[in-house]
Amino acid sequence: MKKIYLAASWILFFCASLIFSNTAIAKIYIDIDSPNFQQFPIAICDFNNLSTRAAEPLEIGITLADEIKKYVAMTGIFNILNKKSFLEEKNTGNPAALETIRFSDWAAIGADYLLRGNITPSDKKIIAECRLFDVTRGESLFNKKYDLKIGEQKELSKKIASDILFILTGDEGEFNTKIAFVSKKASKSDIYTISYDGSDINNITNHQTIILSPHWSPDGNFLAFTSFKDGHPKVYIRNLKTGTEKKVASFEGLNLCGFFSPDGKKLLLTLSKDDNEEIYVLEIETAKLKRLTHNYSIDVSPTWSPDGQKIAFVSNRSGSPQIYTMDADGDNVKRITYEGIYNTSPSWSPRGGRIAYEGLINGTYQIFSVDEDGNNLLQLTFDAARNESPSWSPSGRQIVYSSKTASKSRICIMNANGLNIRILNENNDALTMPVWSPRFK
Repeated sequence: MKKIYLAASWILFFCASLIFSNTAIAKIYIDIDSPNFQQFPIAICDFNNLSTRAAEPLEIGITLADEIKKYVAMTGIFNILNKKSFLEEKNTGNPAALETIRFSDWAAIGADYLLRGNITPSDKKIIAECRLFDVTRGESLFNKKYDLKIGEQKELSKKIASDILFILTGDEGEFNTKIAFVSKKASKSDIYTISYDGSDINNITNHQTIILSPHWSPDGNFLAFTSFKDGHPKVYIRNLKTGTEKKVASFEGLNLCGFFSPDGKKLLLTLSKDDNEEIYVLEIETAKLKRLTHNYSIDVSPTWSPDGQKIAFVSNRSGSPQIYTMDADGDNVKRITYEGIYNTSPSWSPRGGRIAYEGLINGTYQIFSVDEDGNNLLQLTFDAARNESPSWSPSGRQIVYSSKTASKSRICIMNANGLNIRILNENNDALTMPVWSPRFK
């Protein structure tokens, strides 16, 4: 195999500014896609419980801090410092009091950022105040109050983690997203969803048959997929709020589901109704169908670019399955993968610029990404597992994929540069075809 370029493209610097009360304007630059990227050290203090009731448990402030640490760690951007290393005494006053913080103590333990806060729980709600500091500059990055009901500590921790990520990267993160995937046992399979933190696994379909290629609508309200529940492969769209399903493609032969368009009005399909697997686009409301490819080869697995102007797909027109791109109307077809003899399952980054896919190398499948023009190839996984079906997060900073060994099947998440691999779910059943949802509001 020819040389694979291990250096990822540099990302444009992200500059974010949040303005809260008494907040300085922050300009933080983080490049997490560099192969030399090192996690940023952050100290997250236990929140002080300011309740005047003696019976109020102090553990709530500790629990909240631990939950924030958990979500911040999931991003792969930060190194969470052990609180046993903290030199400064526990904060007993207002976390917004800049003059009370000895930044030299935090710098001495290697912290770049510091989060401190107070909570005031009552019978029905929790009021939390927290402040994020840039230790090196001795500046406040944000100061914010949160008001949530008792029992919503998990949501509170996600909100705070999201604000930390936003002020430092300009993006709110994936905390309010889900992953849809197919779980297969013997010949029966169905679609499930799981939250970003690995909780809340839900059974979405009850077809108990072969199910393929689930895809989210851009608003997160629908899932499109292929099902054999009627004995033949047909494409359905399921309303996730009502549970109703609509059959949208039931032509003779293969009906394989592709991605929704960025505006949610169209659906890419692979159909064999004209005796050969070709790519089509379906207008969902009118059922108008347009053929995009016209080739004697097999053309499958289409996915839209984030602006809807291009489509990536798989074709064996060169003799083996490779990744191609074309304009949204089917013109200007261009091959972009040349390394390897079997490359498939393309997924276009929401940020544009790069396409992830699975490729066969040394007898097993691994995850790769490449620029949309075919340059700067990057291998992301290197283990002995069968790694397949990459799907980008809404921010374009993480990728979910399936990973199968002889004994286990997993849904895994990694950063876009291949680092910080996290097992989202593990099972003896086959877990396949994961696809990331949009953000839920």
